[in-house]
Amino acid sequence: MRTLPRYKLLASIKTADAFSDYIRLLGILWSFDEELDNGQRNTLGQPYKLNGRMIGNRFAVLPMEGWDSTPDGLPTELTQRRWQRSGASGAKLIWGGEATAVRHDGRGSPKQLMLLHRTATGLGRLRQLFVDSHANHHDHTEDLLVGLQLTHSGRFARPNNDHTLEPHILYTHPLLNQKFRLSEDYPLLSDSEIDELIGDFVKAAVYAHSIGFDFVDITHCHGYLGHEFLSAVERTGRYGGSFANRTRFLREIVNGIRRDAPGLQIGVRLSAFDMLPFQSGLDEIDGTQVPLADTPILFLSARADEADRLEGFRAGADDYLTKPFSPQELIYRLQALIRRSQGQSYTCVDVGALHIDPSRQEVTAGTQVVPLTPKEFNLLYLLARRPGMVFSRVELLQRVWGYTFVGNTRTVDVHVNRVRRKLAHFNGAGIQLATAWSVGYKLLPTHDAAA
Repeated sequence: MRTLPRYKLLASIKTADAFSDYIRLLGILWSFDEELDNGQRNTLGQPYKLNGRMIGNRFAVLPMEGWDSTPDGLPTELTQRRWQRSGASGAKLIWGGEATAVRHDGRGSPKQLMLLHRTATGLGRLRQLFVDSHANHHDHTEDLLVGLQLTHSGRFARPNNDHTLEPHILYTHPLLNQKFRLSEDYPLLSDSEIDELIGDFVKAAVYAHSIGFDFVDITHCHGYLGHEFLSAVERTGRYGGSFANRTRFLREIVNGIRRDAPGLQIGVRLSAFDMLPFQSGLDEIDGTQVPLADTPILFLSARADEADRLEGFRAGADDYLTKPFSPQELIYRLQALIRRSQGQSYTCVDVGALHIDPSRQEVTAGTQVVPLTPKEFNLLYLLARRPGMVFSRVELLQRVWGYTFVGNTRTVDVHVNRVRRKLAHFNGAGIQLATAWSVGYKLLPTHDAAA
């Protein structure tokens, strides 16, 4: 069994030299100043100009979930003390300050702040406590930029009891539903409920503007609801599937804020990607899981031992690059793989009564040509390469139309039906484009073709 590397706790590394030696040992190419300059040359003490506003220095207070508000979502003495101490710290950028729910069912705790009509005045006083504390300890406050983070905790909501989850989810997650004991038929937020939630975010932003905050942060990180939209690839409707649909929630909120709270700046804490949940990538490229065997595969891995690299090549990798790596080298390697793959001759496929020739982009049934558009041809060719294998609608959309295609999985249904109608003129051509209910499609030779 392979032994995983053991990493040091950062707190155990006491000096700059020790840190430099350790990251060099890990193969991390990263240089840094061992000492911070003081006085006028202090890098973090320099002002920063943003959208015409001068922020006094480069120290920031990031949003925290204090979870010490009243049951009604108002600040307590502990909340007020925390904000006063942040003001005294000297930091000029208060990024969100505190995670604040836009409504009750979105609270991550029964003691999380909420920004509603009835709590707006109390949160305005909280902001003023911060500003007054800053003024008492520092020269001026006109170079502050103070925001408030707006959030809905989604599948991690605990609005009524710290020990009881009351999730609001967008799709059935294969790991998280199981981890938190949610059934496969656990109800999903409907599009109309999402529309209502967008309105709640916009109203909260309007309240934040009215009580003096300079900006709001629309949370899209840490697995909360905004973040979950970005991975809702399997969701149907207006808020799932395509990239345009998965970002619709954020875009609608931003448009609403710009409409109803002009002048309020908008920030987004975004988790751009997460590590994919897997044990090993090697079993996934054995020729059965990758629909197109002609697709070039490059391994980008921290596993640098010769045994790991050889295992990757045996599994089907065309190239193998270990971390740390030069971004320019990665680009050159990818370009080389693409050049080689474009020069390959793709394999003809015979299935049922059909002969599919990718080099000529032509499908024939006997001596007759089946008139297919380029997208219809690519769809049929992909399915014919793996008879009996089920492809999800999302996978077909990505592989035939491309990952940047702006549309939804209904496009796949339309094209499958068109191919079916065209094949019907050839008595089905000895194949069936079968529907895998709630999933996608597969191609099956019919008994007549086998005979």
